[in-house]
Amino acid sequence: MSDLQYEMVVCIINTGFSDLVMEAAKSAGARGGTVIRGRGTADPEAEEFFHITIQPDKEIVMILVPAAIKDDVLRAVYKSAGLSAQSQGIAFSLPVSRTAGLAEPPAAPDPLDFAAGPQDNRPD
Repeated sequence: MSDLQYEMVVCIINTGFSDLVMEAAKSAGARGGTVIRGRGTADPEAEEFFHITIQPDKEIVMILVPAAIKDDVLRAVYKSAGLSAQSQGIAFSLPVSRTAGLAEPPAAPDPLDFAAGPQDNRPD
């Protein structure tokens, strides 16, 4: 198991907009996500309060991201698929205390690591 710092960004949207959400999330640094189909249960009072028509068929997009980029991903997702868009999405994040089965991103090479051997930085 890993103790890396992750957050789960969750976006609930009208059916058919999950690709839009994932494009926005990836533009902010997310690597992928999971889409689950669902059904909303809002009543007519909620529609009147928010001044929107609520479509019952939903998609739930779950995106596990490093905590450092969570705010960027939330902003990007909400900007493209928020309540004022056709997708009528809501987005929020949840803390993730433990993970298992995740591949850690490859570390950037250390430019001062001389044990790695000489690097030829001359232009071709």
